[in-house]
Amino acid sequence: MTNTPNQQQGQDGSTPTKTKATQTPYDYYQLVQLLEERGRTVYSPHFKVDDIDRPVVLKLLAYFLRDELVAKDEGIDLDKGVLLTGRIGCGKTSLISLMRSLCTEAYRPTIISCRDISFEFGRIGFDLISRYSRNAFFPYSNIPRVHCFDDLGLETNINFWGNNCNVMAEILLSRYDMLIANKMLTHVTTNLNSQELEDLYGNRLRSRMRAMFNLIAFDPATTDKRR
Repeated sequence: MTNTPNQQQGQDGSTPTKTKATQTPYDYYQLVQLLEERGRTVYSPHFKVDDIDRPVVLKLLAYFLRDELVAKDEGIDLDKGVLLTGRIGCGKTSLISLMRSLCTEAYRPTIISCRDISFEFGRIGFDLISRYSRNAFFPYSNIPRVHCFDDLGLETNINFWGNNCNVMAEILLSRYDMLIANKMLTHVTTNLNSQELEDLYGNRLRSRMRAMFNLIAFDPATTDKRR
Protein backbone atom coordinates (compact mmCIF):
# COMPACT_ATOMS: atom_id res chain seq x y z
CA MET A 1 0.00 0.00 0.00
CA THR A 2 1.33 3.43 -0.90
CA ASN A 3 0.34 7.00 -0.16
CA THR A 4 -0.83 9.77 -2.42
CA PRO A 5 0.83 13.10 -2.47
CA ASN A 6 0.03 16.33 -0.61
CA GLN A 7 1.16 19.76 -1.73
CA GLN A 8 4.89 20.45 -1.85
CA GLN A 9 7.23 22.77 -3.76
CA GLY A 10 7.88 21.76 -7.37
CA GLN A 11 11.32 20.81 -8.54
CA ASP A 12 11.79 24.19 -10.19
CA GLY A 13 10.87 25.94 -6.93
CA SER A 14 7.75 27.54 -8.41
CA THR A 15 4.87 25.15 -9.05
CA PRO A 16 3.32 23.02 -6.29
CA THR A 17 3.31 19.31 -6.97
CA LYS A 18 2.34 16.43 -4.71
CA THR A 19 4.04 14.34 -2.03
CA LYS A 20 2.70 11.33 -0.21
CA ALA A 21 0.08 11.45 2.56
CA THR A 22 -3.17 9.54 2.00
CA GLN A 23 -3.22 5.75 2.25
CA THR A 24 -4.00 4.13 -1.10
CA PRO A 25 -3.11 0.88 -2.88
CA TYR A 26 -1.88 2.86 -5.90
CA ASP A 27 1.47 4.48 -6.60
CA TYR A 28 0.42 7.77 -8.19
CA TYR A 29 3.97 8.72 -9.09
CA GLN A 30 4.35 5.56 -11.13
CA LEU A 31 0.92 6.04 -12.67
CA VAL A 32 1.85 9.52 -13.90
CA GLN A 33 5.01 8.07 -15.43
CA LEU A 34 2.95 5.35 -17.14
CA LEU A 35 0.57 8.00 -18.48
CA GLU A 36 3.50 9.95 -19.88
CA GLU A 37 4.93 6.84 -21.52
CA ARG A 38 1.56 6.01 -23.03
CA GLY A 39 1.12 9.61 -24.16
CA ARG A 40 4.48 9.58 -25.89
CA THR A 41 3.45 6.42 -27.73
CA VAL A 42 -0.01 7.60 -28.74
CA TYR A 43 0.33 11.36 -29.19
CA SER A 44 3.85 12.74 -29.33
CA PRO A 45 7.41 11.85 -28.31
CA HIS A 46 7.34 15.10 -26.31
CA PHE A 47 4.20 14.27 -24.29
CA LYS A 48 4.55 15.07 -20.59
CA VAL A 49 2.41 16.02 -17.62
CA ASP A 50 3.28 19.60 -16.70
CA ASP A 51 3.48 20.49 -13.00
CA ILE A 52 0.62 22.94 -13.39
CA ASP A 53 -1.63 20.12 -14.67
CA ARG A 54 -0.79 17.58 -11.94
CA PRO A 55 -3.74 18.50 -9.66
CA VAL A 56 -6.11 17.75 -12.57
CA VAL A 57 -4.32 14.49 -13.35
CA LEU A 58 -4.46 13.42 -9.69
CA LYS A 59 -8.22 13.98 -9.55
CA LEU A 60 -8.76 12.08 -12.81
CA LEU A 61 -6.58 9.19 -11.66
CA ALA A 62 -8.46 8.91 -8.36
CA TYR A 63 -11.77 9.04 -10.19
CA PHE A 64 -11.06 6.51 -12.93
CA LEU A 65 -9.27 4.14 -10.55
CA ARG A 66 -12.33 4.36 -8.26
CA ASP A 67 -9.92 5.14 -5.42
CA GLU A 68 -12.41 6.09 -2.72
CA LEU A 69 -10.00 7.52 -0.14
CA VAL A 70 -8.08 9.77 -2.52
CA ALA A 71 -11.27 10.77 -4.34
CA LYS A 72 -12.77 11.85 -1.01
CA ASP A 73 -9.66 13.87 -0.16
CA GLU A 74 -9.85 15.53 -3.58
CA GLY A 75 -13.57 16.33 -3.24
CA ILE A 76 -14.56 13.86 -5.97
CA ASP A 77 -17.91 12.05 -5.84
CA LEU A 78 -17.59 8.65 -7.55
CA ASP A 79 -21.36 8.52 -8.06
CA LYS A 80 -21.14 11.47 -10.47
CA GLY A 81 -19.43 11.88 -13.82
CA VAL A 82 -16.67 14.34 -14.73
CA LEU A 83 -17.01 17.73 -16.38
CA LEU A 84 -13.48 18.56 -17.49
CA THR A 85 -13.03 22.17 -18.50
CA GLY A 86 -10.06 24.17 -19.71
CA ARG A 87 -8.67 26.31 -22.48
CA ILE A 88 -8.37 25.07 -26.05
CA GLY A 89 -5.46 22.68 -26.50
CA CYS A 90 -4.80 22.04 -22.80
CA GLY A 91 -5.16 18.27 -23.23
CA LYS A 92 -8.67 17.47 -22.01
CA THR A 93 -9.53 14.84 -24.61
CA SER A 94 -6.06 13.30 -24.52
CA LEU A 95 -6.23 12.80 -20.76
CA ILE A 96 -9.69 11.23 -20.84
CA SER A 97 -8.51 8.91 -23.59
CA LEU A 98 -5.43 7.89 -21.58
CA MET A 99 -7.57 7.27 -18.49
CA ARG A 100 -9.63 4.69 -20.39
CA SER A 101 -6.86 2.12 -19.97
CA LEU A 102 -7.22 2.33 -16.18
CA CYS A 103 -10.93 1.50 -16.10
CA THR A 104 -12.86 -1.71 -15.89
CA GLU A 105 -15.13 -2.13 -18.90
CA ALA A 106 -18.22 -0.96 -17.02
CA TYR A 107 -16.58 2.42 -16.29
CA ARG A 108 -14.59 2.82 -19.52
CA PRO A 109 -16.02 5.82 -21.37
CA THR A 110 -16.73 5.93 -25.07
CA ILE A 111 -15.56 9.34 -26.32
CA ILE A 112 -18.00 10.94 -28.75
CA SER A 113 -17.64 14.31 -30.49
CA CYS A 114 -20.58 16.63 -29.86
CA ARG A 115 -20.20 17.99 -33.40
CA ASP A 116 -20.53 14.47 -34.80
CA ILE A 117 -23.66 13.93 -32.72
CA SER A 118 -25.26 17.07 -34.10
CA PHE A 119 -24.55 15.96 -37.69
CA GLU A 120 -25.82 12.47 -36.89
CA PHE A 121 -29.06 13.99 -35.61
CA GLY A 122 -29.49 15.65 -39.01
CA ARG A 123 -29.44 12.18 -40.60
CA ILE A 124 -31.49 10.02 -38.25
CA GLY A 125 -33.44 12.44 -36.06
CA PHE A 126 -34.82 11.99 -32.57
CA ASP A 127 -33.95 8.29 -32.27
CA LEU A 128 -30.41 9.52 -31.70
CA ILE A 129 -31.36 10.91 -28.29
CA SER A 130 -32.54 7.47 -27.13
CA ARG A 131 -29.39 5.85 -28.52
CA TYR A 132 -27.25 7.93 -26.17
CA SER A 133 -29.59 7.83 -23.17
CA ARG A 134 -32.47 5.40 -22.59
CA ASN A 135 -30.92 2.74 -24.85
CA ALA A 136 -27.31 3.24 -23.78
CA PHE A 137 -26.79 -0.10 -22.05
CA PHE A 138 -24.47 -3.02 -22.63
CA PRO A 139 -26.22 -5.75 -24.66
CA TYR A 140 -28.50 -8.07 -22.71
CA SER A 141 -27.78 -6.32 -19.42
CA ASN A 142 -28.90 -3.49 -17.16
CA ILE A 143 -25.37 -2.05 -17.03
CA PRO A 144 -25.38 1.50 -18.43
CA ARG A 145 -22.72 2.65 -20.87
CA VAL A 146 -20.47 5.51 -19.82
CA HIS A 147 -20.18 8.15 -22.53
CA CYS A 148 -17.84 11.13 -22.67
CA PHE A 149 -19.22 13.93 -24.84
CA ASP A 150 -16.24 15.78 -26.23
CA ASP A 151 -16.12 19.55 -26.86
CA LEU A 152 -19.57 20.37 -25.52
CA GLY A 153 -20.67 23.73 -26.89
CA LEU A 154 -18.93 23.49 -30.26
CA GLU A 155 -21.80 21.63 -31.90
CA THR A 156 -24.50 23.43 -33.90
CA ASN A 157 -28.26 23.04 -33.71
CA ILE A 158 -29.43 20.96 -36.66
CA ASN A 159 -32.87 20.82 -38.26
CA PHE A 160 -34.48 17.44 -38.83
CA TRP A 161 -37.47 17.74 -41.17
CA GLY A 162 -38.03 21.30 -40.00
CA ASN A 163 -37.67 20.50 -36.30
CA ASN A 164 -34.85 22.40 -34.63
CA CYS A 165 -33.39 20.66 -31.58
CA ASN A 166 -30.66 21.43 -29.08
CA VAL A 167 -29.67 17.79 -29.27
CA MET A 168 -26.92 17.82 -26.64
CA ALA A 169 -29.22 19.48 -24.12
CA GLU A 170 -31.83 16.78 -24.73
CA ILE A 171 -29.26 13.98 -24.44
CA LEU A 172 -27.85 15.36 -21.19
CA LEU A 173 -31.31 15.90 -19.70
CA SER A 174 -32.21 12.32 -20.59
CA ARG A 175 -28.96 11.00 -19.14
CA TYR A 176 -29.67 12.93 -15.94
CA ASP A 177 -32.92 10.99 -15.63
CA MET A 178 -30.97 7.77 -16.27
CA LEU A 179 -28.42 8.75 -13.61
CA ILE A 180 -31.24 8.93 -11.08
CA ALA A 181 -32.92 5.73 -12.27
CA ASN A 182 -29.95 3.57 -13.32
CA LYS A 183 -26.77 5.30 -12.05
CA MET A 184 -25.77 6.10 -15.64
CA LEU A 185 -22.51 8.09 -15.58
CA THR A 186 -21.70 10.81 -18.11
CA HIS A 187 -18.50 12.74 -18.76
CA VAL A 188 -18.06 15.99 -20.69
CA THR A 189 -15.12 18.01 -21.93
CA THR A 190 -15.63 21.67 -22.77
CA ASN A 191 -13.82 24.96 -23.30
CA LEU A 192 -16.78 26.87 -21.85
CA ASN A 193 -17.33 28.19 -18.34
CA SER A 194 -20.52 27.71 -16.33
CA GLN A 195 -22.13 30.96 -17.50
CA GLU A 196 -21.42 30.18 -21.15
CA LEU A 197 -22.93 26.69 -20.70
CA GLU A 198 -26.05 28.21 -19.15
CA ASP A 199 -26.36 30.71 -21.99
CA LEU A 200 -26.24 27.84 -24.51
CA TYR A 201 -28.30 25.22 -22.74
CA GLY A 202 -30.42 27.08 -20.22
CA ASN A 203 -30.68 27.13 -16.44
CA ARG A 204 -32.70 23.89 -16.34
CA LEU A 205 -29.80 21.86 -17.66
CA ARG A 206 -27.17 23.75 -15.69
CA SER A 207 -28.92 22.91 -12.40
CA ARG A 208 -28.95 19.23 -13.35
CA MET A 209 -25.32 19.35 -14.38
CA ARG A 210 -24.42 20.16 -10.78
CA ALA A 211 -25.95 16.83 -9.78
CA MET A 212 -24.38 14.98 -12.73
CA PHE A 213 -20.77 16.11 -12.65
CA ASN A 214 -17.65 16.65 -10.65
CA LEU A 215 -16.21 19.90 -12.02
CA ILE A 216 -12.49 19.49 -12.72
CA ALA A 217 -10.85 22.58 -14.20
CA PHE A 218 -7.42 23.16 -15.66
CA ASP A 219 -5.54 26.16 -14.34
CA PRO A 220 -6.13 29.12 -16.71
CA ALA A 221 -2.35 29.48 -16.99
CA THR A 222 -1.86 25.99 -18.44
CA THR A 223 -0.17 25.88 -21.82
CA ASP A 224 -1.63 25.01 -25.22
CA LYS A 225 -0.18 21.55 -25.87
CA ARG A 226 -0.90 21.79 -29.62
CA ARG A 227 1.73 24.47 -30.21
